[in-house]
Amino acid sequence: MNVAMPHAQLSSLMSALPSGDGEALRAACAAATYRLLAGCDVEGACIEEDRAFDRHVFGSLLAVAASEGGVIGDKVGLADDDLAGLMERWFPQAPDVFERSRPTAVTHEDDEIAMVRELLLAHRSTEGEDGRWLAFMIARRALESNHLWEDLGLRDRAELSRLLFRHFAPLATRNLKNMRWKRFFYRMLCESDGFVMCSTPVCTNCRDFDLCFGEESGESRLANTRRSLALREAAL
Repeated sequence: MNVAMPHAQLSSLMSALPSGDGEALRAACAAATYRLLAGCDVEGACIEEDRAFDRHVFGSLLAVAASEGGVIGDKVGLADDDLAGLMERWFPQAPDVFERSRPTAVTHEDDEIAMVRELLLAHRSTEGEDGRWLAFMIARRALESNHLWEDLGLRDRAELSRLLFRHFAPLATRNLKNMRWKRFFYRMLCESDGFVMCSTPVCTNCRDFDLCFGEESGESRLANTRRSLALREAAL
């Protein structure tokens, strides 16, 4: 299994785990990466202030992506120069956590990533690079199969909503009926192209209602992996 190996400080932790134990490796990688970046465990993150919240968001995104293996830039949709800029701005104490092996000029990418990214970029509500980086990262993570907040490594849907209302307010405020965010993105894309993605004009009469508005609860991926690691260590 190819698990992304963060900073050299984590190598001793990884080597202490049984070989082939993919779940334990992912748990160790996610928990240790977030702790290395943020200086605390994800459960203890204080996010009252906007800057602290943004730092938590970037740390969560990088940590959950690192736990999946492969090149971190591919997992979060950032080329090396953007990843370097993000690390310098938000995590200057750990600039070399990730190996940078993604070319700056991307020759090909999924059309869905490009469309979601352009949608987000067109509706930014904060200045600077943070919103641009987030547009790239959210668009890439939207391809994953879980709830979007989970694949961003966030603790719950409320954190995703806060992120979108903070950095992409013109778009977020259009989600008047609290539709699932990933579903909402694609609805906005379809409407901008003149298509109608819904089979019925009234949501309450639609057989796919739960796909758009169903509950998005559950344990976050970082919390889940951390719990799995704790159980594994207890068993040993």
